[in-house]
Amino acid sequence: MIVLVLNCGSSSIKYQLLNMANIELPEVKAIGVVERIGLDDGLLSHKPMIDGELKKYKFVSNIPDHNAGINLILDSLVNKAHGVLNDILDIQAVGHRVAHGGEYFSKSVLVDSVVKERISKLSELAPLHNPANVAGIDAMEKLLPKVPQVAVFDTSFHQTMPPESFLYAIPYEYYTKHKVRRYGFHGTSHKYVAEKACEHLKVNFNETKIVTCHLGNGASIAAIKNGKSIDTSMGFTPVEGLIMGTRVGNLDVGALLYIMEKEGLDLKATNDLLNKKSGVLGISGISSDMRDIENEAWNNKNPRATLALNMYHQRVKRYIGAFAAEMGGIDILIFTGGIGENGPETREEISSGLEYMGIEFDKDANDGVRGKLKDLSLPESKVKVLVVPTNEERVIATDTVRVINADN
Repeated sequence: MIVLVLNCGSSSIKYQLLNMANIELPEVKAIGVVERIGLDDGLLSHKPMIDGELKKYKFVSNIPDHNAGINLILDSLVNKAHGVLNDILDIQAVGHRVAHGGEYFSKSVLVDSVVKERISKLSELAPLHNPANVAGIDAMEKLLPKVPQVAVFDTSFHQTMPPESFLYAIPYEYYTKHKVRRYGFHGTSHKYVAEKACEHLKVNFNETKIVTCHLGNGASIAAIKNGKSIDTSMGFTPVEGLIMGTRVGNLDVGALLYIMEKEGLDLKATNDLLNKKSGVLGISGISSDMRDIENEAWNNKNPRATLALNMYHQRVKRYIGAFAAEMGGIDILIFTGGIGENGPETREEISSGLEYMGIEFDKDANDGVRGKLKDLSLPESKVKVLVVPTNEERVIATDTVRVINADN
């Protein structure tokens, strides 16, 4: 089965085309991203697999909306010079990453009118993402009306959290009336790397206590006990939890109200403060990119860059310890995401001082490791520490095939 995976953002579309004939070993046929949707100078970065190698092409075009962006993707996939398909009808299924599934969806589902309506309704909880996800679904319905589509939700893996983990200590009526609760995100990534680590270590996923650290510009941690997410750092929105690139993470609400009053901030300005001006950018005053901050801290001895790094590492450690306590111990600690996979210094800083938990970190094994699966713990370590590259597109494609096969 040829599956097109789409991850539609407000102004971008990431995509992968995979041959799922062997569901355990999918074949990537093309990857790419459409950026700057809605602008005259939209950009398509297209990487088709040709002769066993990912070639690179870039095209600038007017891309007014998601429909035009997806049209551009499909045209590239069948283009005689840089395409990988003979006809767009070779695409047999489409899998969509959907940000928010609320309490409606605890697993991936075949898209129909009811599913679309519920995803749209949840746009008030994910205003930047769910409308774009629906736009992607609508576009594919127009372009390939007979091809089945599957929605895979960022929140669904965390629907196993118990009420004591997902509820806030606010009047209960706000949960019953407005569904204000913790949902968690990055679920597709957390589940994938946890299963991959257990497969690598030859242990039973359903009998293992795991802490997964998805560290990127957006970052979250999950506590996975016996195959189920029992807690995670992100909450009602992706703002809660860890310090991120531009997101604040945990913040005393009283401090926020104080700042709003002192600075005269309205809701929009407050939202920008929490989502776009805070995190390591706000602390360092330099950048939201960890590479820039590390360079300033290590090479230029910038004190605020050093502070940003120290705060970042400390918050991750705090959650690791809390989740280990919550599960009654930990068997595996996993690093993934852009920073987790490619930041050996970050992994070492976070893992140091955790010997009391049974973690014996192998600094030599960690040195220089970027973007590949590897055990980073010493042989005597009671807790295994692994770096596991995430592959959300593969999970979405696999779920898409399983849902369609189950429906048939």
